[in-house]
Amino acid sequence: MINDTPNLGAPMADLGPFLRRRVDGRPRLMGIVNVTPDSFHAGSRVDSVTEAVAVGLSMWDAGADWGDVGGESTRPAARPVAVEEELERVVPVISALKDARPDGLISVDTRRPAVASAALDAGADMVNDVSGLRDPAMLELVRDRGCAVCIMHMLGEPGDMQTDPHYSDVVAEVSRELNATAQSLIDQGHPPELICVDPGIGFGKLLEHNLALLRDGAQLRGPHDLALLWGASRKSMFKELLGQERAEDRLSGTLAVAAHAYNRGVDLLRVHDVAEHADLFTALKELQREA
Repeated sequence: MINDTPNLGAPMADLGPFLRRRVDGRPRLMGIVNVTPDSFHAGSRVDSVTEAVAVGLSMWDAGADWGDVGGESTRPAARPVAVEEELERVVPVISALKDARPDGLISVDTRRPAVASAALDAGADMVNDVSGLRDPAMLELVRDRGCAVCIMHMLGEPGDMQTDPHYSDVVAEVSRELNATAQSLIDQGHPPELICVDPGIGFGKLLEHNLALLRDGAQLRGPHDLALLWGASRKSMFKELLGQERAEDRLSGTLAVAAHAYNRGVDLLRVHDVAEHADLFTALKELQREA
């Protein structure tokens, strides 16, 4: 049975179980802490260390397994943030969160090796890279630090990723790219149990691509049966699918994806609304319990 209490004095290899579904059969939850002024969901933004810590603690208390701290918006058409500014946003928050909850698991949402390195020094346990370790220095950092990592697929850059994205077979192509990167890490000695893959919903994908990846994305796990993370929370796919213009009105669609993830064996969900997801999983577990 998986022990659901991290061993704080143990090497990061002990984090492997925390990239897999919980022992009660539900996906683990990664709560989003956006230390940004321009993330697409205004309700998720925080603008101070104090507010970020309060949000992170409330998410952990509501059932999150991870807190994901990011200091650069990567929404479509977003402009890059200077490395120095990103460092100033995320490092104090990670340090303060770790002080407030030493056993809380933290991922840093960044594309920059310098930010990832400083975040790991401040107490982060995982690097969550939306660019999929595209920068060779990021791959080297993850390898050298032996940390947990989430490799996400993104077509292009945030500024242009939604400009006419196209694929011949989106599931096969995304799977091939993610697994090639994972294999490169594994070949250099990185433990596969510390790797999760994310199809990158909305990152260079049209609605049809997003739906294909959510319907038939199990092959993304590849030959090493890597942990699988989905991040669809309140994204623009629900504008097209449900006609919901505002991110504030997309919780229902988000929870539908979460229920699908529960039934498809997805390991982690990156979400804005931890309490609602935890309630959903509790209800699903009871409804599916054998009489």
